[in-house]
Amino acid sequence: MPSSPLRVAVVCRSNVNRSMEAHSILRKRGFRVQSFGVGSRVKLPGRSRNRPVIYDFSTTYKQMYEDLCRKDRECYSRNGILYLLGRNDKIKPRPERFQECSDLFDVIFTCEEGVYDRVVQELCAREQVTFQPVHVVNVDIADTLEDATVGAFVICELCQSLQQADNVDSLDQLLLVAEEKTGKSFLHTVCFY
Repeated sequence: MPSSPLRVAVVCRSNVNRSMEAHSILRKRGFRVQSFGVGSRVKLPGRSRNRPVIYDFSTTYKQMYEDLCRKDRECYSRNGILYLLGRNDKIKPRPERFQECSDLFDVIFTCEEGVYDRVVQELCAREQVTFQPVHVVNVDIADTLEDATVGAFVICELCQSLQQADNVDSLDQLLLVAEEKTGKSFLHTVCFY
């Protein structure tokens, strides 16, 4: 078992659904976890598919909630967005961008391949100072409420297995076991701080 608690980050596009569901579950299981988005703005489903509601990352979850209630409480209740924003507000005040975080993690989980690419690109563009390794793992999760919950439990199981392993470097073996169990394939690379 690692001598200190695993430092985990979970990253999706807007830090509203998938990363926050994993953040919630991991936090309840006692992990040191932070969550992020990589987009330039927070995009939420709007009243129609081609018209998302867009906020700056500086907008709090509470402000988004109140704004959507003013715009169309029934619509945003029905599509689950108000539920997500209410849950998120209990975890942290606002969404955060991964590109603005300088904290160090043992493992960073991403929720789709495009997000994985952006996280790896960001880490590789930073000046390496400590040369501490960070494992970046992609767990493809569709951006729905149900898939976010299933994906969060996959990430949680991986974190629990890692916490019990001798070291984080056994992650490749753990991913192979998880691939057989879930039928999912995972992207994995190591970057350095």
